[in-house]
Amino acid sequence: MKLNINQRFIFTVFLAFLFLGCSLKKETDGPYFGNGFHNGWADQSSIVIWTRLTHNPEGNTNGTKFLIPSAEEHRRLDKEAHPEKIHKAQIPEGMTLDNMLGACPGAPGEVKLIYYPLLNSDNKTETDWIAVDEKKNYTTQWQLENLRPNTKYVVEIEARLNNKSKVSDKTEGAFRTPPTEKTEEDIEFCIVTCHDYWRKDTTDGHKIYNSMIKMFPDFYVHTGDIEYYDKPEPYALTEELMRFKWDRLFALPLQRKFWTQVTSYFMKDDHDALKNDAWPGQTYGTVPWDRGIEIFEKEQFPYHNKFYKTIRWGKDLQIWITEGRNYRSSNNIPDGPEKTIYGKEQMDWLFKTLKESDATFKVIINANPVLGPDRENKNDNYSNSKYAFEGEQIRNFLNQFDNVYLCNGDRHWQYVTHLPDTNLWEFSCGAGADMHAGGWDQEDLRPEHRFLRVKGGFLRGEVSRENGKPKLTFQHYDVNGEMVHEEIFTK
Repeated sequence: MKLNINQRFIFTVFLAFLFLGCSLKKETDGPYFGNGFHNGWADQSSIVIWTRLTHNPEGNTNGTKFLIPSAEEHRRLDKEAHPEKIHKAQIPEGMTLDNMLGACPGAPGEVKLIYYPLLNSDNKTETDWIAVDEKKNYTTQWQLENLRPNTKYVVEIEARLNNKSKVSDKTEGAFRTPPTEKTEEDIEFCIVTCHDYWRKDTTDGHKIYNSMIKMFPDFYVHTGDIEYYDKPEPYALTEELMRFKWDRLFALPLQRKFWTQVTSYFMKDDHDALKNDAWPGQTYGTVPWDRGIEIFEKEQFPYHNKFYKTIRWGKDLQIWITEGRNYRSSNNIPDGPEKTIYGKEQMDWLFKTLKESDATFKVIINANPVLGPDRENKNDNYSNSKYAFEGEQIRNFLNQFDNVYLCNGDRHWQYVTHLPDTNLWEFSCGAGADMHAGGWDQEDLRPEHRFLRVKGGFLRGEVSRENGKPKLTFQHYDVNGEMVHEEIFTK
């Protein structure tokens, strides 16, 4: 069952104690958990845990800044795809990646995972020590099975250099599994998009994570553009620079702390797959599409074989996590029945599972908008004319339901769209920081807009019951955690 107020207090105190311990000065030679850990793809009985070993306990906050090539030089480096020239144009002479600002280099070593239900600490599961994979950026993952639904689990991960060494570091946190489809329970969740190391609003990371952790959501979804390969400092035109950007971002204290405490679902979009508006078959610098996808899916984030999934969160809520990059057509081919974003298999799955679901409220979470509106010069999503045929198919199908709601990332502004005389609603969560917001005119309020705000923040959702009557609430928040808009739906 969901933790009552006393149990939540115990859990909060417990986590505070754990993270106080984690913040103590390290007195070993490593390896360390400078990137903490994060989880993914949780359902009632399983979850994936990811971690990485690092040479230092924290990112390099006193490092050297990257050189910034001109736009023309960036285009030339991309076209020539010469690793040495790419690095020389961005890393000052005499410096290495490990010397650069934010660097968190990896380290060899072994890790061991321990996990147990919060309210039953005697029921511990402990894995064998395993070596992190140096070929995968010193990372490893565990697929946990046979978990209990609706349960808070504590996670402890230990590190050592080898079987002759002592434990050199320890990281702790928690996750919860979803309740079953028969459970009537209040569920809270947060949705975010569009982060970037250089567009964070504190030195410790994006301050929305301070705001969200105070809410203690049951789960969290990052809709992609978690990092930007194709933005400077550095332009990630090689695998080494791509990995550098993840290592740097994962070392930010606010993100690192949040991700170790909250059940999470990570999606990818164009900028963290390869480059802006990317599609299969393209290359960015020295990195082909397939390799960019592999780095995201099998190395830097918890792995799932399809990267789309539907998860029931109790009687009143079911969510759909969709995949918007892997199966798409090229953006620049003519629109028509063969042009796709979801791909036929995913589209069939989405339509079938939506019809089969008896959840009170159904929430589809996309990396990109389906309703929009979006800018006319964009051609990358279902709200654009370049994907009008399949977009119209999806909108027509969804309009038969009176309990389906769309949420999306990608756009750098917050909005609520409701198409007149339809059942279609869409909620755009907005970029993770005010300095990352833009791309739309605040004065350009369209008839379909119920809300428009060209600022950063996040989206919060909640299902609850009042006198036995189920209710779904969507709330937009600013970066400081102040609510700026609310929509409420009853069933």
